[in-house]
Amino acid sequence: METRHLGRTGLRVSRLGLGTLTWGRDTSERDAAEQLKAFLDAGGDLVDTADVYGDGRAEYLLGRLTDGFVPRGELVVATKAGSVADPERPHDASRGHLLSALDASLARLGTDHVDLWQVHAYDPGTPMEETLHALDIAVSSGRARYVGVCGFCGWQLAKAAAWQLAGPGRTPLAGTQMEYSLLQRGVEREVLPAALDLGVGLLPSSPLGRGVLTGKYRRGTPADSRGASERLARFVEPYLGDAAARVVDAVATAADGLAVTPLQVALAWVRDRPGVTAPIVGARTAEQLAEALSVEDLTLPVEICRALDDVSAPEHRYPDHDWSTL
Repeated sequence: METRHLGRTGLRVSRLGLGTLTWGRDTSERDAAEQLKAFLDAGGDLVDTADVYGDGRAEYLLGRLTDGFVPRGELVVATKAGSVADPERPHDASRGHLLSALDASLARLGTDHVDLWQVHAYDPGTPMEETLHALDIAVSSGRARYVGVCGFCGWQLAKAAAWQLAGPGRTPLAGTQMEYSLLQRGVEREVLPAALDLGVGLLPSSPLGRGVLTGKYRRGTPADSRGASERLARFVEPYLGDAAARVVDAVATAADGLAVTPLQVALAWVRDRPGVTAPIVGARTAEQLAEALSVEDLTLPVEICRALDDVSAPEHRYPDHDWSTL
């Protein structure tokens, strides 16, 4: 698998990442081991997790698999901190919480450092400079090699990245993680331009439109799908409307013409967008992951990319500032 630099840093990662959102919850240790083996065999190395995935079980499971099963040096381990199980304050990016969470993550992962440590979400209750100072401490103490953020909107990312570039001793942001797919192109309005300008690599989450771009929902909701799950149905539902259906149909048509699957078309499209370093792909089984990994040999023709761009084009409606006709 090809590798790419994460932003303007020396860190190179595989151009697909393995997500662990369901590990320790819907994905068993055996299935996780099979996924990790398939990912490594395909040349992948970036594994993305978080302290809240499975209430910490995803990190613990990844730690078990890297203890004797996979040499630690073969993985680029990325984790996150800042999300908490508190409905009154779902995000805590204070310096104290973040650094305590990092120590707990390292213990579960069974390692003395992570390769990429990310703030899981913007916390309006904490000054941003305090949040970013925690990232500097993590790097200077050796507990993290590189740092990034997740879910920051355009101005938040621009402010954070500019702050880190403005002073000596601060660690530049290497990456930002945000949902990006043919069904969700909102990052193109401000997040992606900010990332490109400031040298921050984009790690798209949900690159398959929460599973909808695989085409599995074209004729209804499969009983074993996320859309049929009581816990995840609301996660999928926004992408089951008529507008999304038109995009899915276009993806399926392109897939038929190329003799590949809709999943491969949708994943190749987002993987090769400007500014993208590595889409994060999650799967329940090694078989599902294998289809995603097979996209390595696929490059979409320019004509198909343009057609998909057109059918999925978002409406970025900025206010009209030309008052000359009034």
